[in-house]
Amino acid sequence: MTHVLSDVSTMTTRGLRLMSRDADAMITAVVLPVIILLMFVLVFGGALDTGTDYINYVTPGVILLAAGFGAANTAMAVERDMSGGMVDRLRSMPVSSWTVLSGHVVASLVKNLATTAIVFGVSILLGFRPQATPLEWLAAVGMILLFVGWITWLATFVGVLVRSPDAAGGFSFFVMFLPYVSSAFVPVDTLPGWLRGFAEHQPVTPVIETVRGLLAGDAAGTVAGVADPAGAAALAVTWCVGLGLVFAVAAGLAFRARR
Repeated sequence: MTHVLSDVSTMTTRGLRLMSRDADAMITAVVLPVIILLMFVLVFGGALDTGTDYINYVTPGVILLAAGFGAANTAMAVERDMSGGMVDRLRSMPVSSWTVLSGHVVASLVKNLATTAIVFGVSILLGFRPQATPLEWLAAVGMILLFVGWITWLATFVGVLVRSPDAAGGFSFFVMFLPYVSSAFVPVDTLPGWLRGFAEHQPVTPVIETVRGLLAGDAAGTVAGVADPAGAAALAVTWCVGLGLVFAVAAGLAFRARR
């Protein structure tokens, strides 16, 4: 176990160093969500009626959007390792295969905590005033980490499967699409019937509603249509843990199978 933890730590440190050298990706991961936050709050916020201050409603959704977009970059990092010869060198060493992928996932979690904090700071400047207790803050951070964890494992799985950086980069479109078809920006009951069904039964919606209820209080949770906050939290955890396990196993199997 000591050797495994050492391998994961080494691969995580490597992943963080690679991220720090990719300034364009880091800037994009921060600037794009901030621009989206500014656009919705300053341009569309006055026309959208959610029953509460729009900045309180939209901030949790944009925070998850930023986290998801940052996690999507993991797909490209894994693909570069798979096709660039790095994995071939590691296969000749006494290193467990899953530690290579775990290093990317842990590095993504660390990076996304930093970018999420920046987006949150901008929302504070725009007027977001969370009402969370210390325990609710811990729960909200844990929920965000669970969300980033499963979507990073999904990105890792994609990075192992694809054969080009362009294909890996296309994964970011999928990540950007999910929050838009959820309760991130408008209540789901304002969507058309056929689209509302998808929004209510996809993993992003309960995660957003849980984070919103924890940070913005009961009023925001009620506006989001959360009749049962505890049930929404349980559903969010189930989605994140279940999908995380599925894609972690799938990524490990695909990694072993690819030559």
